Amino acid sequence: MLKKITVMALAALISAQASAHGIWFAERSKQLALIYGVGADDLDAVLRLPKIASVSGFDEDWDSVDVELTPTGPLLLVTSDDYPVAVSAVLNNGIWSNTGEGHWIGKGRDEVPNAILSEETIKYAVHLRGPLRKVPALPTQVLQIVPVGDSFPMLRGEMQTYQVLHKGKPVAGALVKNDFVNDPDAEPVVSGKDGKVTFPIRNQGLNVVVAVYDAPTDRPKIIDKYEYLATLSFVLPHAPE
Repeated sequence: MLKKITVMALAALISAQASAHGIWFAERSKQLALIYGVGADDLDAVLRLPKIASVSGFDEDWDSVDVELTPTGPLLLVTSDDYPVAVSAVLNNGIWSNTGEGHWIGKGRDEVPNAILSEETIKYAVHLRGPLRKVPALPTQVLQIVPVGDSFPMLRGEMQTYQVLHKGKPVAGALVKNDFVNDPDAEPVVSGKDGKVTFPIRNQGLNVVVAVYDAPTDRPKIIDKYEYLATLSFVLPHAPE
């Protein structure tokens, strides 16, 4: 029993470490880019372009706007003939197994039977090009963070409630952090039965809220679970110069 508990605890620790990387959107030289990384570490997003399952743009009414991800140097820029006020993306990072020796192998439990953890990791992102506003449940976002309310803060420090959705429904047990870019190692807040958590607005500028949720497997011979990571990013204006 002790061995089983130890292995489970180790698997949970490894899972938490593996979930560190995510995707979000941010401006780079006045152009919107898809970022892959954690904290201040921007990793090679262009290298991961083949793993992008979808990218979508939206107008003020959440109707679709055509967008593309265009490799430009080391960046993946969002390009469009229109001006999307919101964008979303999905990156499937694939199936990985950990042998317990600190090594991740890009195979499932069917090929690595002695792995202490096998999982499929998928990253989601929704970005608002401006302050918070109402956000519908988007069909491509299996895990999604939405702001709750009819009016939203415009200043750092004001309180805001978010709801974590799994397949469009509130989910308990998601691990939520208020600032994925500037404080990625913060202690997470766990969503309740209603999927809700409340934080003060962290930045008078770019905010990236992140949630991680482990979903049950439907392929137990290949993976132990799905690990979903979702971000909601938005921008509050600074004082006039």
